Amino acid sequence: MVIPNQPIGQPVEHPNATAVLFLGAASVLCCGVLGPVAWALGRRALDQIEESGGAYGGRTQVLVGYVLGVVGTIFMIIFAVLFLFILLGGNA
Repeated sequence: MVIPNQPIGQPVEHPNATAVLFLGAASVLCCGVLGPVAWALGRRALDQIEESGGAYGGRTQVLVGYVLGVVGTIFMIIFAVLFLFILLGGNA
């Protein structure tokens, strides 16, 4: 992949790197619904970074956002199951 107007050997940060990191952090901190979105965008961005052959950077940001998205999704599922048990159990 060739990115015009870039010096040779200097990778460009992936366009979704910051978004994946933000969505992953938000999924853990406040809104678990964003976890699957961070997970999917992070997987796609990681694949694109690998396929670019060094033209794209930001792998660390994407990886952290991806992992936070997975953790946020797991938290969301756990809290949904707990909520369901409390709702069905009545007096928990």
